Amino acid sequence: MTAATVKKIKTAKPPFPFEAYSHIISQIPKEDGGGFLITFPDLPGCMSDGATEAEAVANGKDAFKAWVSARKDAKKEIPAPFYRPDTVPEVSGKFVTRLPKSVHAKLAERAKAEGVSLNMLVLAFVAEGLGRKAA
Repeated sequence: MTAATVKKIKTAKPPFPFEAYSHIISQIPKEDGGGFLITFPDLPGCMSDGATEAEAVANGKDAFKAWVSARKDAKKEIPAPFYRPDTVPEVSGKFVTRLPKSVHAKLAERAKAEGVSLNMLVLAFVAEGLGRKAA
């Protein structure tokens, strides 16, 4: 077995301050460990969590710095702040979708193996997928 190689990158100065970016804080269900999740609509894949909302924001600042640094190291553009909650149509945060039974079974097996709920696993996949598309 070989050891993983870790690339060290320099901390980069963001083109816009943390405070310029909108963020969304969501409560994490108790069955998934509880706490709060912070995401940044303008920064695909940038997220963190914490036991309290304040801790999630503090950890979100670290995630923001790491995200910007990684993007700059990869020579990718840092999006300008754009998202404004008042321009988004009213949404509940919940939607229902039908899956083939075979896909549902595979997702349930994966969630069990990861030790998370099916909802948390699907949320992680959706967030990751949105980050890849926009990246």
